[in-house]
Amino acid sequence: MRILAIDTSTPRGGIAALEDKRLLGHVFTGSHEDYSTRFFPELDEVLRQVKLTVADFDVYAVTAGPGSFTGLRVGLTTVKAWAEVHGKPVAPVSGLQAVAAQASGATEYVAAVVDGRRGQVFGGLYRKIDGELEPIGDEAVMRAGEFLTDVYARLPRIKSARNSIASLSFASPEPELFGEMLASSVLAGTRIEQVSADLAPWIGRLAFDMARRSELVDALSLDARYVRRSDAESYWKDSHAK
Repeated sequence: MRILAIDTSTPRGGIAALEDKRLLGHVFTGSHEDYSTRFFPELDEVLRQVKLTVADFDVYAVTAGPGSFTGLRVGLTTVKAWAEVHGKPVAPVSGLQAVAAQASGATEYVAAVVDGRRGQVFGGLYRKIDGELEPIGDEAVMRAGEFLTDVYARLPRIKSARNSIASLSFASPEPELFGEMLASSVLAGTRIEQVSADLAPWIGRLAFDMARRSELVDALSLDARYVRRSDAESYWKDSHAK
């Protein structure tokens, strides 16, 4: 299965081409340059590496959220257009799940954390089952300390709170976002693993798993998972609540 995966959920983003879960070609510059300038040159570079066209892929994978509203729209609009033109299915993948998938520890539960801006983090809790990740509750945006308390509340109590904590690890491209708070929280002592901000290859691998589970969607069904309301929506609702 040939998968073309794109991540535009953060200013850095990336594009990857895979066959099943094997990485064939890949671009991740870590640049904060606007996507309108760099996206298509980076896409051309990946396609050059693998000697394929967009139409040659079987599945398009995209980060559906959470993340930057503008960035997510770039990725989702692009993939929606490809799917409509070429009649191919789409895998809308969680960026937080792509973070959690990189965790190398043997813990049963993994909490993924990324920068949510505005003094907040995007976070999600997952359980590893037969090599795959099952969400435990909804992904959320909140202050780091609030998310740590929320994770603790979601953990099942296995014999004792201490055993519950021992079954958990954190994964984040930016562990400094919450490391100090973690050390003084109810989850103090929990392992933190710094993982890559380069999510596109992991978006592709998770898309392969989704394809095997028949969880792909068509262009019409593709939608974002913003988690946070947009600034425009927040302003409209707040102004009409007065």
